[in-house]
Amino acid sequence: MVAAGDAGSIGIADKLGIVGGAVVQEIGWDEDVDDDLRAAIEDRIGADLLDEDAEEVVEVVLLWWRDGDGDLVDALVDAIGPLADNGVIWVLTPKPGRDGHVEPSDIAEAVPTAGLAQTSSVSVGKDWAGTRLVSPKSAKTRR
Repeated sequence: MVAAGDAGSIGIADKLGIVGGAVVQEIGWDEDVDDDLRAAIEDRIGADLLDEDAEEVVEVVLLWWRDGDGDLVDALVDAIGPLADNGVIWVLTPKPGRDGHVEPSDIAEAVPTAGLAQTSSVSVGKDWAGTRLVSPKSAKTRR
């Protein structure tokens, strides 16, 4: 668990498994995102986050998601497009009690439909939680 105020440290990039030089795309940015988290990730990767219109292959997608943003399955399928084979999607949602909070069950229901697997959840700041999604191992081994 990250204490309030720790989100700006490079430690949050470690918690998210983001390594130096990684290509990270951000989807769903709005004025309510955690700027300390964004800055910590940009410090770690040594570059700006790519926006949702970028066409590069990425190792990590940060998907800021709030209740009312639309269909999460569609958003996840779109996020998979530029993702490298061993890439990770972090679905970042407001914590309980915050505007736009998304029930964990809503994420759990959308994940398999989008062809992904949920591996962990972490606190990524005072107002945001992250859910780590990957392609299932069985899908990676198919030829």
